[in-house]
Amino acid sequence: MPARLGRYAVRRRIGSGGFATVWLAYDEQLDSPVAIKVLAENWTEDSHVRQRFLEEGRYLRKVESPHVVTVYDAGSLDDDRPYLVMSYADQGTLADRLEAGGLTLPQAGEVVRQIGDGLHALHRRGVLHRDIKPANVLFRTVDPEHDGTEVRAMVGDLGLGKALDVSSRLTMIAGTPSFVAPEQAQGEHLDPRADQFSLAALTYLMLAGRPPYSHSTLSAAANPSPPEPMGGSGLWFPPEVEAVVRRGLSADREDRYPDLPAYVAAFRAALGDDAVGTLPERWLPIDPELTQPGNKPSLVPDRAELPEPVPPTRRHRWAAAALGLVLLVAGGVGGFAVWRGTHSTKTFTDEDRILSVTVPSSWGRDVSLKGWTPPDSPYTQSALSVGDGSSWRTSGQGVFVGLLPESKLPKTLPLHPSCSHPGRLRSSTEGDPTMIATSTGCPGVIIERVTQVSGTRLLWVQVRSDDEKTAEQVLASVQTRGSLG
Repeated sequence: MPARLGRYAVRRRIGSGGFATVWLAYDEQLDSPVAIKVLAENWTEDSHVRQRFLEEGRYLRKVESPHVVTVYDAGSLDDDRPYLVMSYADQGTLADRLEAGGLTLPQAGEVVRQIGDGLHALHRRGVLHRDIKPANVLFRTVDPEHDGTEVRAMVGDLGLGKALDVSSRLTMIAGTPSFVAPEQAQGEHLDPRADQFSLAALTYLMLAGRPPYSHSTLSAAANPSPPEPMGGSGLWFPPEVEAVVRRGLSADREDRYPDLPAYVAAFRAALGDDAVGTLPERWLPIDPELTQPGNKPSLVPDRAELPEPVPPTRRHRWAAAALGLVLLVAGGVGGFAVWRGTHSTKTFTDEDRILSVTVPSSWGRDVSLKGWTPPDSPYTQSALSVGDGSSWRTSGQGVFVGLLPESKLPKTLPLHPSCSHPGRLRSSTEGDPTMIATSTGCPGVIIERVTQVSGTRLLWVQVRSDDEKTAEQVLASVQTRGSLG
């Protein structure tokens, strides 16, 4: 961990991705915590990646909105890597809130309103976000030293941002498969309705407790079928609410709302005043368990550790009344927890926040989220491992998910000859190039899958389970986030 970045004292690492690392730091001159995003060392010489990194800062500086992350400063380190100094989201992300139990219906409606305002501010300045998802919706306290503390939702991470009037390599196909608009996955010319699709997908997730799609690749996202109804597992939604969200998710952008304010207005009108209500200034409770800046640098050890993930101990439930447009919240919380509780599952995300997988809750006894070093590689890659015990790889149940720095699929996979019916290697005809093998009688089943997720990365997944249905469900839940190089 660096002691300083420019004039800023570094506290700890917040996270990292394919192109950058974000550090929590302290501005000693202005007595304030900040987030500093630094270009990854291995991309220093790539002029295109460097340009895209700097353009993110320029895009954010164009916008004056309380619902868009603010860039305060920019600079270069001694090794010429650029960095951006930004507002620090001390209340974490929407992904954190969903993991910890979800939102009430009024809170979800307020997130849609505030993020819609932030995206519209970007669009007015000619910028598309292109990667709206739970991890890129940030929460920050305003005026934390007074009783009137407010939490604001902000749009963050414009790493895939694109100027509407610019045609360049930024038109490359990119995005998060479960939230990306079909025209973006197809590499077509984009307009603000692409971000509307992503916000509608986020709305669906907050209400139904599951994303509208579980695409594992951008190829699968290019031609989506209509999403399943938002109800199920005891949930019910008025037709007006579902109609608004489904229109925002239309595969043909001409069928969506003309702009984001129209979508937000229609959604809130469909909820109705009785459902949305009048939110207090503290519309989202401050959560002390989320990432906090802590004491000033002089009071903190040099090697401050990352905080432990917040355990999902708060479980909440949705209820809906079939009375006009009114939705009532039972227990004061959102549908995400209902879906997870009903299915008795738990989602794990690696330390770099690039990979995630959902597994049966009983598998969470042996967990590693710190990455791995592939054979014949000197570099650590993003990875996670989750199992029902320390011996799950030989006699239990679990899953390994990891990236490999390779440009081609392997010709062979581990076929586990100890299984009574070793799997036959086959290619998948859906989505990105994939090789897969399913072995049975192990006892149980072992599935190996390798997918070409970018020009320089493979995604390797191994699932061991007592039954094939569970193994397939775990395999289908694996997701990658952000750019993989």
